[in-house]
Order: sequence, then structure tokens, then C-alpha cells
Amino acid sequence: MLHNTTYYNIQTGEDMAITKEQIFNVADVLDSTGQNPTLALVRKQLGGGSYTTISEAMVEWKARKAAKEGSGQREPAPPLVLRRLEELGAEIWELALDLANGRLAADREALEAIRVDLEAGKTEAAELADQVTAELETLQGKVSVLQAAEQAACDEAEGLREKLAECAERVATAEARAVEIEKRADDLNAELARVNEQNAGLVKALTGLVKTDERNPTGAVRQKQQKTL
Repeated sequence: MLHNTTYYNIQTGEDMAITKEQIFNVADVLDSTGQNPTLALVRKQLGGGSYTTISEAMVEWKARKAAKEGSGQREPAPPLVLRRLEELGAEIWELALDLANGRLAADREALEAIRVDLEAGKTEAAELADQVTAELETLQGKVSVLQAAEQAACDEAEGLREKLAECAERVATAEARAVEIEKRADDLNAELARVNEQNAGLVKALTGLVKTDERNPTGAVRQKQQKTL
């Protein structure tokens, strides 16, 4: 039977939230009347609310209640127990220090190993960088040589092109002169043929005159005299 029960009219929803203090108050009232403050009973007294919220608050309420009940029954420990506790505490502390020192030494060794690895990595990286730099310089030297050879080849090719153009010009000039010479040779041949033809006519005419003089000696003498006069 419930006596002096306090009912809390709690509005549910976003406009009114249930607080832990309200849950604690309901639980205290139920506990003081000899009733077990279950979640359902507390929620009923509150008039609603989330079971999750009520459950979390009740866990804390029960812990507080247990702490209050335990504090009332606590008695001081005997001196022998206290001394033994101090000895155990010192031993535990010593063990804890040894464990911590061991872990610290292990951590230091691990850090030292990591530092050594880092130093080795730095040294290896530096050596690799030097090697790459040397190889790069060698490649750059080879590139410079190849560029110089390419430039020399280009210059030589340009010179050959110029010589080829000059030779082509000379060939064209020679061909033109050959054509001209051939034309002049044709003209000279034609002139020679004409002269030969004229010479043949003259020889024929002279031959005829000689034969005429041989048949008429008087006329030939007279002609010679006339030529002499």
C-alpha cells in the first residue's frame, strides 16, 4: 500500500524533458515507503518518460544509495592490517617502478633502433642522391657531346647542301654552254658546208677555164698579157 505518494505530472515531448533530479526524487519517495523503485513504477509516478533516460538515472541512484549504505557500516582497519597494506603498497609500487623502468628501457632501445635505422636511411638516401647526381652529370655530358655532334652534322649537311647547289648551278651553266656550243657547231657546220659548196663551184669554174685555155692558146696568152698590163 502506497502512503504519502507524490505524483509528478511530467509533460512528454520536446517542450518538457524529465531531469535526473525528478527521477531521483520519485525513487527516494518510493524507497522511503518500502517499495522497490522499478523502472515501470518510477515511470508511472512520473507520468511518462523515456525508459532509457530513467534507466540511466536509476543506475546512478542505486550507486549513490549503495555508497550511502556502505559508508554507514565502515570501520577503521586494525594497525596490523594497515602496516601490511603499507608493505603491500610499497611492494606493488616497487614492482610498478621496475615494470615502468623495464618498459622505459625497452622503449629507449626501440627508439635507439629507430634512430639508427633513420640515420642509416639518411646515409643511404644521401649516397643514392650522390650517385644519381653523378649519373645525371654523366648523362648531361653525353647529351652535350651528342648535341655538339648533331650541330657538327647539321653544319656539315648545310655545307654539303651548299656545295650541291653550287654543283647544280655549274651543271646548269655547263648544260647551257653545251647547248650554245652545239648550236654554234651546227652554225659552223652549215657555214662550212656552204663554203665547201662555193669552193666546189669555184674549182669547177677554174677547171673549165683551164680546159678552155688549153684549147685556145692565143686567147690564153692574150689574157695573160692583159693581166700583165
